[in-house]
Amino acid sequence: MLTMDQIHNIRSRFFEKGENISQIAKSLHLDWKTVQKYVDMTDFNLPAPKLASEQRFCPKLDPYKPTIDQWLEEDKNAPRKQRHTAKRVYDRLRKKFQDFDCSYRTVASYYAVKHKELFSGPKDGFLPLEHKPGEAQVDFGTAEFYENGKKRTGKYLEVSFPYSNKGYLQLFYGENTECLFEGLDAIFRHIGCVPAELWFDNTKTIVTHVIRGGGRSLTERFERFREHYRFKAIFMNPGEGHEKGNVENKVGYQRRNFMVPVPRFLSLPDYNRQLLMLCEEDADREHYRHNETIEERFQVDIKNCHPLPTVQFDLTGRMPIMTNKWGKFYLNKGMHEYSVSPKHAECKVNLILTSAQIIVQDENDHEIVRHSRLYGDTKQQQMDWLPYLKQLSLRPRALKYTGIYDLMPSAMKAYLEGCSPTEVGRVLKTLAELTNRTGFESAVNTVNLALSYDAKDADSLENLYRRLYANVPELPPMPLHPGIPKMKQMSAHLIAYDAFLERKGGKAHV
Repeated sequence: MLTMDQIHNIRSRFFEKGENISQIAKSLHLDWKTVQKYVDMTDFNLPAPKLASEQRFCPKLDPYKPTIDQWLEEDKNAPRKQRHTAKRVYDRLRKKFQDFDCSYRTVASYYAVKHKELFSGPKDGFLPLEHKPGEAQVDFGTAEFYENGKKRTGKYLEVSFPYSNKGYLQLFYGENTECLFEGLDAIFRHIGCVPAELWFDNTKTIVTHVIRGGGRSLTERFERFREHYRFKAIFMNPGEGHEKGNVENKVGYQRRNFMVPVPRFLSLPDYNRQLLMLCEEDADREHYRHNETIEERFQVDIKNCHPLPTVQFDLTGRMPIMTNKWGKFYLNKGMHEYSVSPKHAECKVNLILTSAQIIVQDENDHEIVRHSRLYGDTKQQQMDWLPYLKQLSLRPRALKYTGIYDLMPSAMKAYLEGCSPTEVGRVLKTLAELTNRTGFESAVNTVNLALSYDAKDADSLENLYRRLYANVPELPPMPLHPGIPKMKQMSAHLIAYDAFLERKGGKAHV
């Protein structure tokens, strides 16, 4: 029996190259009849194997098979934990039929085949995918981290190269278009080139609609990004995660190796640069299938990538938005609230979006305020108090009639309520100045201290602020010459002062 490769060679020589039977037989050292057989063959199907359910078991079990089949069919409507086992089937057969004399093994063998037939659904099979050099896969993973002591749950962008098994990641506060673009751009610039192909999920970040037949409707921003960097975008079939199994495995691998223990750092941009270095160090290990390092194979990936574009792509998102009567706007379906200023209430402003910030501009592109970008599905607020305090200081009598007053911390409201009407304006102006110097939190801390002293005026606020935040240098102790004797510390007693006064003709204090 010839192998399929040999058969394919015979048929290829005859049908494609035009060689005759004799030539092929002579060249391959085969009998001409053998060559003729495979040239004439039209059916290459394997003989159909017998179905498991058709396999013959002990003939003595045949009379009882309909009963077994019925019991197992009834099990389809029963809870999983209340279905027949092979042992239960055997015991019931012995009890139901007095002449039953089959062994437990016979029953169990038939039970296994029938049970699998009834309860095991078809399993999806996967074809092994061959990945070319220069191809990369993209995915997001979830990880916790501490930035400057604050715990966050963020997302990290993973870009893996299946051919070499090298991967890179960048950590973000969430998952959106800005995170995707910034992460990809950072990785592209780190490796000095752009993958020829990038494989993606059908994420709403870039795919607006999956078209019947396999097409995709993409966001204009992604289309511009793709054309700028000149890569081919490939999207997975819905529900076929195995198609980009390399990156999914890499997501787990790098979480275990780079995110355990939970990372702690001061600056996310600095940590992302560190992550790229950790990825380079990881590539020094041997490839799991080939007798060479990941880095050695990655050099082949690099040779099949595109050069970086000469023009920098604008990675930011831009959108106009209307503010409400308090000079605020909302994002993420109303969950995230951002302040602008009272001056820009009920007017259009322009937003510039990055992964970490939201910059608010007026219609002439002049910056009004910038905020740290909020993430998550809970109601949150980003409030810049400075413009509001400045505005309120000009109209102190209207303070309690504004919605801004209700948003103030309770301590600040209590403090303002205790101030005299003539002092409220000065206090608001001072609070604005303190906020401008070191932030709104420092102003709140100063107010809390002022409440403890019952000091409800602008001058007291200024003095207490200096006590908390004045930059007084700490001088080191002055070194003394070794020959100078140390003096004993004297403890003062009022009795000694009284005795001194009496000697001088004074009167002691009682």
